[in-house]
Amino acid sequence: MPVASKTKRFAFVCGSDDFLVGREGKKHFDQAAAGLDEFSQEIINGFVNNVGEVEAAVKRFRESVQTIGLFGSRRAVWLKDVNFLADSVTGRAEGTLKQVEDLKELLQKIDPEEVTVVITASPVDRRRSFPKWCEANGDFELVGDSGRSGGVNWATLAEGECERWNVKITEDALELLVGKTGGNARLFTGEMMKLATYLDTDGATIEEADVESLVPAFGEGDFFETAEAFFARDLDWTLEAVRRHFFAGHDARPLLSSLQNRNRLLIQLSALQMSGTVSIGPRGVSKTDLARAAASCADLFGEAANEKSAFNVFTQNPWYLGKLAGPGKLPPLKSLIDHQLEFARAFEELISRPNEQEEIIRTLAIRCLA
Repeated sequence: MPVASKTKRFAFVCGSDDFLVGREGKKHFDQAAAGLDEFSQEIINGFVNNVGEVEAAVKRFRESVQTIGLFGSRRAVWLKDVNFLADSVTGRAEGTLKQVEDLKELLQKIDPEEVTVVITASPVDRRRSFPKWCEANGDFELVGDSGRSGGVNWATLAEGECERWNVKITEDALELLVGKTGGNARLFTGEMMKLATYLDTDGATIEEADVESLVPAFGEGDFFETAEAFFARDLDWTLEAVRRHFFAGHDARPLLSSLQNRNRLLIQLSALQMSGTVSIGPRGVSKTDLARAAASCADLFGEAANEKSAFNVFTQNPWYLGKLAGPGKLPPLKSLIDHQLEFARAFEELISRPNEQEEIIRTLAIRCLA
C-alpha cells in the first residue's frame, strides 16, 4: 500500500481494534522509513490519559515534524496509538479539541517531500470533523471495521489472513474461531497462523474440526475451571477447582468477576429463551434470532448498544453464548438472580475479610450449589 503519496500530506490509519490498526500502521511506517538512518525516524506515543498528556503528545509531534533532517534528508514520523480521538471524557474535553485543531493545522503545512507522517488511531469517533477531514485530505485507511456496529469485520480479516498464509477457511470454522478467540483480533490472527502451519499445505482448507481440536477457548477468564464447574452445578468439582485456583496463588476477584460476567449473560439468555425470542440448539444460539432480538432491544442499551461487554448479550458471539449455555437446560431464572445476589455478597465479604479469600469463595459455592 502506498504511504502518503505526493498529493497527500500524511497517512491516517484508524479502526476499532488497536492491534489491527497498529499492524497496518507499521507497514506504512516501515515503507516510509525504508532507506532512512535511525536519526531520520521517530515514533511518538499518542496514547494518553488526560488533556495534559494530549498537549505533550501534540507538542512533541510538532517539534518532530518541524525538525529538519540531517543534511536536509527526508524524515519519517509516526504518531502511534492515538486514543484521544475517541468518544471519551478526554476526547470530548475542550482542551483536547483545541489540540486536535492544532494538529490539523500542523498536518496542513506538512511538505511530504521533507517529512512522511503516519498517524494510527484507535478507537476513533468518526462523527467528528477531524477524522472526516483526514479522510478527505490524507491517505485514509479504515482497518478491519464492519461499518455497521464499528466492530471487526471478521470475514474480511479472515480473507486477508487466508491470502497471507495461502489457505481457506469454511464459514462454520470461521464462526467457531471467532468465538473461541473471544473476539480478540490479535488472538484470531495468531490462531490463523497456527492452523495454517499445522495444515502445511498450500490451498488447504481450515475446517470446523481443525478449530475445535487445535484452538483453546480464550476469553476474559470466562473459561476458568471453577466457572465451568460452578455452572455445571457440580459442587465437588467446584470446591476442588477452587482449591487448585488458590493453591496456584491466584486472586479471588478475577474469579468472582468471571462468575458474575457469565451469570449476567445467562440471565439475559434465560429471559430471551423464556419469552420465546431466542432458541438455543446443539450449535449454539440462533444467529437469526439473536440479530432480530438485538434490533428490537437496541434502545434499551442506549449508546452502549454496540459496546462488547457482559452487560449486553447481543454483543457476544452466538457460538460463545452456546458454549456458556451448555448442552442441557439453562438454570432457572430465579436461581441465576440468586447467584448474582450471592456474588455481590461475596464481593462485600472480600472487602471486609481480604485474608480469607478461599474460604469466602468456598462458602459462596456451597450456598449456591448445595
